[in-house]
Amino acid sequence: MARQSSPRPDADEPELDEAAGSHDPDERDDETATAGTADRGLWEELRIDPVEIALPAGSGFTLRAYRPAREVTPTEVGERDQDDPFLARSRAVTEDENDETVVILDEEFAEQLAEAEEEEAAAAKTRDRKGRADDDAADDADDEADDDTDEDTDGSDDGDEEVPVFLTHQGRLLLFKSPEALVSFVRSGAANDLTQLDTWDALVERISPADIAPLDEDTYELDLVVENLRGGHDTWDPALLIEAGEVARDLAYALRLPAVLDMLSSGSSLDDLDEALRTTVNGGLGAIFARRRLKKIGAQTASLGWRTIVGKISAVVDWRD
Repeated sequence: MARQSSPRPDADEPELDEAAGSHDPDERDDETATAGTADRGLWEELRIDPVEIALPAGSGFTLRAYRPAREVTPTEVGERDQDDPFLARSRAVTEDENDETVVILDEEFAEQLAEAEEEEAAAAKTRDRKGRADDDAADDADDEADDDTDEDTDGSDDGDEEVPVFLTHQGRLLLFKSPEALVSFVRSGAANDLTQLDTWDALVERISPADIAPLDEDTYELDLVVENLRGGHDTWDPALLIEAGEVARDLAYALRLPAVLDMLSSGSSLDDLDEALRTTVNGGLGAIFARRRLKKIGAQTASLGWRTIVGKISAVVDWRD
């Protein structure tokens, strides 16, 4: 936005010496802010966005793009390939000695989750059972909406579906502690998974530290999720949790983390939490039913699940100064 001209001084006031660079302090602040504002036209043209992600170990900047699946080669994950559904979708499900499906979860987390679910199941028996009819009606409405969505997507080519791609290399997310460090890496010509994009060369030529200014919706605070969930239903922050779910799904896909994808998949308890939160944010009659559903989601189970997700994402981060 153009800076407005300064009003002319009154006749009885001494004129400022322009050569000395004197300015109104408010104008100087406005000029500084304008100079540091990123040109969103660059990102819109190249279809790449700067992203800021906060994790328990700190906060860092990276890049993300969305492209049709047929145009993207997944990141190489090396030793993790044996558990990677991207390379072995047709492989038979591993079974244990009792022919039971093996769930890809950490043993410690699985034990804690089982204990939490038992405690919450016992507590659920004492809850008031009123409102079931209302819940069923809400579920029916959700099912109808899902059916409509399915009809809209029938016949679409899987290769046309846009998938997330981050600034990654060999299965690790590159996070930079400053805009300058991120720009230096981009300009260095170092290997990474975004070089396959058709707009990457243009970004290398045009990017500057001032451009690394993520939008609010591209700033994610994964470091706050577990603590927020532990606070209980009344303290849950819908915006924080919804945005965390969005970036966690993107990262799980881009970094090929099947356990995280499974924990956030449709029908999981964390996906139910996400859907209920979105409905409460949208308001209306559905929000009333959604709040009831939220009360049935155990805070302990949710916090344990998210602790595992944040831990798995943190384990594949490559921090760069």
